[in-house]
Amino acid sequence: MSTLSYVLITPARNEAALIEQTIHAVVSQSVVPARWVIVSDGSTDGTNEIVARHARLRPWIELLALPEHTERHFGAKARAFNQAAQRLRDLHYDVIGNLDADITFERDFIERLLARFAADPRLGVAGSPYREGTVQYDARFSRPDHVSGACQLFRRACFEAIGGYVPQRVGGIDVVAVVSARMHGWRTQTFTDQCCVHHRPMGTVNDKFVPRFFKSGHGDYCLGVHPAWQLSRSLYQMTRKPFVFAGALLLAGYAWAMVTGAAKPVSDEFVRFRRNEQLQWLTAYLKRWVGLEKRPVPAQQSGFMG
Repeated sequence: MSTLSYVLITPARNEAALIEQTIHAVVSQSVVPARWVIVSDGSTDGTNEIVARHARLRPWIELLALPEHTERHFGAKARAFNQAAQRLRDLHYDVIGNLDADITFERDFIERLLARFAADPRLGVAGSPYREGTVQYDARFSRPDHVSGACQLFRRACFEAIGGYVPQRVGGIDVVAVVSARMHGWRTQTFTDQCCVHHRPMGTVNDKFVPRFFKSGHGDYCLGVHPAWQLSRSLYQMTRKPFVFAGALLLAGYAWAMVTGAAKPVSDEFVRFRRNEQLQWLTAYLKRWVGLEKRPVPAQQSGFMG
């Protein structure tokens, strides 16, 4: 068993319908956190009462209730998380985790990820793929160094080196954190020998289909995605349901952001690093495709989701 200790933070806004499942999953872990701060970001639906009830039973669960507000965006999530992280700064721990309020997993889920950190001192960010309903997220089509924001665990030194989550309305705070970790020399990885369950499908909180994919493409530009990578990603998305349409929206959103000169909330250094990575990945993929025409490209090397 790993001797590493960990803390969890869960930003939650009006999650009364799902958060109790997540609480039961964490309480049942073979290794429980030293502290779990659940940040109720202006909830009005009973989330606070549910969390408070469990906090009275377990002193390592803490409710941090923030004032009510009308906006719901990723900048608010990052600020909520960072406020909780500040409350934990004087506590001893090795790993800090961001856990969404609609996630469940097996009893040894966290313990197995902690063991990965213990085995690899350069591992900075770790996680596992997720399942939505009966559909397993196909990790073959995502790079292994991309870690989903639904459940991200950071080595403390890594998290502090990147300055935590950077608030930004365009979203992608999890992507920025993972790329920033690699910029600082840390290794990031999704481990596919286990998975968690996501009880609310991604992107269903506010956005309908058309604006969701258009905004995703727009956000890709703002977060420094290389044009060649975006074209590849969009073409790949066109092969999945709903065929053509979603990929076309991704490309249209990216193109619109490029034409209108949308502002990038990340540094030039971040953009250069990310685009260099993506060009290296595309080059490696094309070399394998040309050199091994009769053999499949290793799936973990061909993903366009990172």
